[in-house]
Amino acid sequence: MEMINVKINEYYTQVPEGTTVLQAAKKCGVHLPTLCHMDLKEFGITNNVSSCRVCMVEVKGRQTLVPSCSELVKEGMVVTTDSLRAIKARRMSVELLLSNHPKDCLTCAKNLECDLQSLSQELGVRDIKWEGIRMDYEKDQSSYSLVKDPNKCVMCRRCETMCNEVQTCGILSAVSRGFDSFVGPAFNLPMADTSCTFCGQCVAVCPTAALTEVNNTRLVWRELSHQNKHVVVQVAPAIRVAIGELFGMEPGEISTGKIAAALKRMGFDAVFDTDFAADLTIMEEASELVHRIQHQGKLPMLTSCCPAWVKFFEHQFPDLLDIPSTCKSPQVMFGAIAKTYYAKEKNLNPHDISVVSVMPCLAKKAEAKRPEFTKDEDSNVDIVITTRELAQMIKEAGIDFANLEDKSFDSLMGESTGASVIFGTTGGVIEAAVRTAYEWITGETLEEVEYKTLRGLEGIREATITIGNMDLKIGIAHELGNARKMLEDIRDGKSHYHAIEIMACPGGCIGGGGQPYHHGNMGIIKKRQEALYREDQGKKKRKSHENHEVIRLYEEFLGKPYGEKAHELLHTHYVAREKI
Repeated sequence: MEMINVKINEYYTQVPEGTTVLQAAKKCGVHLPTLCHMDLKEFGITNNVSSCRVCMVEVKGRQTLVPSCSELVKEGMVVTTDSLRAIKARRMSVELLLSNHPKDCLTCAKNLECDLQSLSQELGVRDIKWEGIRMDYEKDQSSYSLVKDPNKCVMCRRCETMCNEVQTCGILSAVSRGFDSFVGPAFNLPMADTSCTFCGQCVAVCPTAALTEVNNTRLVWRELSHQNKHVVVQVAPAIRVAIGELFGMEPGEISTGKIAAALKRMGFDAVFDTDFAADLTIMEEASELVHRIQHQGKLPMLTSCCPAWVKFFEHQFPDLLDIPSTCKSPQVMFGAIAKTYYAKEKNLNPHDISVVSVMPCLAKKAEAKRPEFTKDEDSNVDIVITTRELAQMIKEAGIDFANLEDKSFDSLMGESTGASVIFGTTGGVIEAAVRTAYEWITGETLEEVEYKTLRGLEGIREATITIGNMDLKIGIAHELGNARKMLEDIRDGKSHYHAIEIMACPGGCIGGGGQPYHHGNMGIIKKRQEALYREDQGKKKRKSHENHEVIRLYEEFLGKPYGEKAHELLHTHYVAREKI
């Protein structure tokens, strides 16, 4: 590759052909403010929309300033980033954005986490020079998962790139023109009326509060203050390796015991691990896979734990609705068992039980409200909050999370195995299923439980696992754009698998839309993934069918896996949805 000589301020450096001025400046240790820019090389996408003009620099010999995020370096280029002209231009760009931006920073959902707010501080903006008419659009609160506020949109197009290029959902684009423009669905349709999967990746990259999650923290506090309610909480596996980041801990630091301790301090009547339900899911999903293989059923079987992925194929691939597993997700399985088996064991009226979920995902909020998960107007899961929302509640309660003494989850629905822990990362669900399917098909004990060929962070992976005299071909994808490629190949007869795992978010649940903002840093995602595998390795039991509490559940309540009672409570159906 040809190397190019460039001078950035007083620094001389060599960079590969195709490098932007911004990248060259970073190599020299020169900081440039950015707003619209996202580093998406990990996703195989170059994002150079250059819409905000916050990163302007001077190039010797050029009459006009250039945006450093999209300007490619040329041999002998001389760049000045700290000239008065460049500094004034960058400040003016931010001042113009602020002139059409609400001033509710103190009560804004992104207060202290807003890139525009940080830029204003960095560039010394202390007043708004241009006062006048501001946009006055109505907030879109049509969905259970996210809120869209066009008045806070700065047209950076980050969400559009994530939705259209990475996730290939095609929901977001520019609406209107000029002063009144913002990013939203075509014709400014309510988000709930579109093909949005509610994965939340648009929320994860939005620099302001133009896109935020629906905040359910007040609903949880209300339930906890209700004397006649028995409030139980479940915590998804990906939470334990991410929430610590919001309390100054390192990415990937495992906080399982501290989460349990914090939730008990907050007043929940019972604190459970969704990993229990993940083990339960494997009992059903592995049974379904074995049944399909042994009875010439429909293959490949697709995992169905990710609600964003489920809604994606309902909209985008309705002709393939017979392929996914009929298993409910662990979140919903937990709720169904809590309001039947747990209610019976504790002698409680199911209507008096309130199930709260802590999830890494915004789509889980919408999933809990799907009508097929509601019986007699009583939802399997009542309230869903994200990792970020739980952290906010812990801070509200004044709990010193980082220094909490570890506690254990409650029994009856709190035991878990290593197989359930790895549900939180791409490849983890199918690896957990294979651990169980191997022993059920062969009748032999699986000594080496780690299937490392199923692990990694490549967008699309495949592996062949030998089980007895059978070669099980497995496909894995994370991010919906990769899911689309895999499904199109299956539809076209180019790929043939027995089982497929798909997760909507980068890295799986560890990169979910409700997790601490990782700003596209796959290094953080990798550390979270490695932590889940460490917790799996530390477990005495590493196969879902070894979970004693799950075994007891089948013996005392459900009967056999994939049986009549299990189908009634733990399985579901899918709906062909219009592509909008």
